[in-house]
Amino acid sequence: MASTPPLPAHYRDGAKKIISAVLAGNDAYRKLTELCDGIGHRLSGSKALDRAIAWAEKTLRADGHENVRREKVMVQRWLRGAASLQMLAPQRRDLPLLALGGSVSTPRGGVKARLLVVNSWKELEAQGAKVRGRIVLFNDKMLPFTPKRGVGYGRVVQYRYDGAARAGNLGAVAVLVRSPTAHSLRTPHTGAMSYRKLAKGKRKIAAAAITTEDADMLARLQKAGREIELRLRLSARTARAKVPSANVVAELRGRDKPDEIVLIGGHIDSWDVGQGAHDDGAGCVMAMEALAALRRLGMRPRRTVRVVLFTNEENGLGGAKAYARDHKSELSKHAATIEADTGAFEPRGFSLAMKDKARQKRAAKRLRQVVSALAPIGATRVWTGHSGADLWPMKKLGVLTMGLRMDISHYFDYHHTRADTLDKVDPRHLTHSTASLAAMAWLLAELPDRLDDTRRSAK
Repeated sequence: MASTPPLPAHYRDGAKKIISAVLAGNDAYRKLTELCDGIGHRLSGSKALDRAIAWAEKTLRADGHENVRREKVMVQRWLRGAASLQMLAPQRRDLPLLALGGSVSTPRGGVKARLLVVNSWKELEAQGAKVRGRIVLFNDKMLPFTPKRGVGYGRVVQYRYDGAARAGNLGAVAVLVRSPTAHSLRTPHTGAMSYRKLAKGKRKIAAAAITTEDADMLARLQKAGREIELRLRLSARTARAKVPSANVVAELRGRDKPDEIVLIGGHIDSWDVGQGAHDDGAGCVMAMEALAALRRLGMRPRRTVRVVLFTNEENGLGGAKAYARDHKSELSKHAATIEADTGAFEPRGFSLAMKDKARQKRAAKRLRQVVSALAPIGATRVWTGHSGADLWPMKKLGVLTMGLRMDISHYFDYHHTRADTLDKVDPRHLTHSTASLAAMAWLLAELPDRLDDTRRSAK
């Protein structure tokens, strides 16, 4: 098989110029500091998210971009409220927890019940009638990251998302889940849950995450034959009416094909704990600074580079769905879309996903040639099959979607926790990832062909 020819010098030299310029600055970290320390966490429907959207729009205008605007999105507002969990037997102990996003409250006075620990759906179903009246703990362990196995998040997160519905169908009175992380300092991890699998006529039950340390302790007590009694109190609720929010958009218009678009972005909302630094403040400022770097360098590519900061990724994908719906007529003009939503760590390359697997295979082959221009920053690997959650609605409609991939061996240490704060972000890693995103955006917008074109030309 013939080897893939290298990119012509124009593209390699352009990528090198962009990378060098971004590495010489620190503007992405400055922007992230403004977002995290100036505003903090940004839950959908909150005043803090409104302030973050206003900040992003103002910053993009100050950077001199074109067509800076907000695109209105109506989002659901969930309110966390107070929460507590006590072990009453075989000993008395307070256990840290975080309610899961979308959970209902417990009845007035809370829920007091015996605990049942299970490790899988199969174990839950095998308990049958024993589930009725119990608080159920799903205790599937997320294994440490390895390059071959990855992070294992996709396997364990199913219990967080559907555990309350499936246990509720069997008569459970509440659900706890082991936090999806392999490393913990007794820090619970929140995240979205759903009642989509709740059987008709069944009551919604409250759901919360506990620490891995406490999950292990409770499992040991059950294995030792001890009867465990807990009291859970949650006052979470979802507001009846949706509230207005917005995606934030800005552009560097293309010089030859301005109607064709390379989209880069992240999500501006976060959970209401920590500062949303890695998830996904980092991805937002990467996209913002990538566009700013291209403008400062005067490197206006053939196609338009569009930044989109999506709202409501964490608990509804409202911004992503609205963008795909409102821009449906121009989605065929989206040459590529890239989301940065795995924190700010050392960049490794890019993933690619398309609905049409033949086109995906063709695009991945071409992408392997394109990433060779990122050798100066080491982001030269290509994966297939995943991109970013905000791109899923567009992927379903045939758009080429990509994700900036990093060394995420420690991403889930902080993910959805109070520890996701600015101090956890290495400025050097943030700058390296920004440089990779900026260079890739320019390359995809500058190439005469699209990644999935059947014709090949790189002149």
